[in-house]
Amino acid sequence: MTMDETWLFHYDPETKQQSMEWRHNGSPRPKEFRVQKAAGKVLASIFWDQDGILLIDYLPKGQTIKAEYYSALLVQLKDILKEKRLAKFIKWVLFLHDNAPAHRALATQKKVAYLGFQCLDHTPYSPDLATSDYHLFSGLKKKKQLQGRHSSSDAEVIAAVETWLDGQPSDFFEWLANVRATG
Repeated sequence: MTMDETWLFHYDPETKQQSMEWRHNGSPRPKEFRVQKAAGKVLASIFWDQDGILLIDYLPKGQTIKAEYYSALLVQLKDILKEKRLAKFIKWVLFLHDNAPAHRALATQKKVAYLGFQCLDHTPYSPDLATSDYHLFSGLKKKKQLQGRHSSSDAEVIAAVETWLDGQPSDFFEWLANVRATG
């Protein structure tokens, strides 16, 4: 099972050209290409395995992910695993998440052990283990999904994400798991 987070923006320019402003010839050039600060965003925490999405959590506005919040997500995940993967559920689960502070916190480590999850070591800066970043999230953020779209609310962004995830073929997550396993 894998977990990763990604920011989902209300507007993510499709190309650098879309983010440019019209200026006169004598106007100073913009310093760098950025998403507008005024654009809204949502942090999605996605838990998945070779059979599909298990849990998606959208962080409420004004909150940050700390050990207590993340530990509560892990408890929800354990309940979902019992419900959705009853036939495959064993006493322990191999679990991969990154090295974020909330994931490394002592309280989180204790909760992971209590729930019977066995964490795989995540090598810092290893693209071999970041299948979410290179395959899952990149596909989600490509044209026609989020990139180049203007959303007026978090709910619109969330609906687009869930529509895309629900539309993936049945073998998509199995393929992702194989990419992760073979690196």
